[in-house]
Amino acid sequence: MSTREARAEARLEARLEEPAPRFLDLLAAEWIKLRSLRSTYWVLALASLVAIAVNVNAVHTDLTYIDHPPPRLPGQPPYTYDPLFHGLGNIASDLMAVAAGSLGAITVFGEYTTGLIRTTFAAVPDRRGVIAAKVLLIGGITALAGIVVSAVSFFAVNAMLASRHLGLSLADEGCLRAVLAYAAIVPVCALIGMALGALLRHATASIVSLVLLMLILPMMFGGDRYRWLKEIGTHLPLATVQRLTINPRSATTMGKYAPSVLDSWITMGLWAAAAVAVTALLVRRRDV
Repeated sequence: MSTREARAEARLEARLEEPAPRFLDLLAAEWIKLRSLRSTYWVLALASLVAIAVNVNAVHTDLTYIDHPPPRLPGQPPYTYDPLFHGLGNIASDLMAVAAGSLGAITVFGEYTTGLIRTTFAAVPDRRGVIAAKVLLIGGITALAGIVVSAVSFFAVNAMLASRHLGLSLADEGCLRAVLAYAAIVPVCALIGMALGALLRHATASIVSLVLLMLILPMMFGGDRYRWLKEIGTHLPLATVQRLTINPRSATTMGKYAPSVLDSWITMGLWAAAAVAVTALLVRRRDV
């Protein structure tokens, strides 16, 4: 055996003797990748601050109208201000959905664009472990951001409304559900972004597809004229959080054919599960 062959065999034996990476090692590696791209978590942090500011400003602006309500219309019940509808608004949830979804997409298509995915799979041939680490890390970070936005918005706006005797607490009917749903939609959108990143592997295509799914597509399924169109619309990702944040004691509704609370929770969970399944399947089956 030549010297070169002996060295090659020695390197092969050393590689075979190396212990398989633990899941904590995979998490640490994914954290290093994410932390090295400062723009990613800065965007999520900035989006969280803006979302809170949007919700707080919406209620603060309403204080004038609360103190000086418009005259009651003949034959209409008196207007009752709904802190959930105004304090956990759609604009802020849409913003967080796009920000979290973009972060999820970047963590996948970014590695394909730079070629880092080849190095990752060369070091860790178990692609399932890599995807599981990505899902846990991105899901955990975006869930934390969602909890912060939801909790801070809820307590801040209701603290302002307490002096007007309109504030709510978590113990009130529907409030805890609304706060949890408002937070949960953020990691769900992040996982959907990961699936789009794995499917398209292109920055522009992934982000545009995310915006179409989250913001544009729901506009095509509004109205109550056709039930099947309405039911498709109510099962889109952001429609679930709209249903779950409705105050049971208010007059706010989603119109005809609105889903039940349980149906919306199940739909949200199915979107998350489907996104993880699509990401894992595409990354495992397709070449790098």
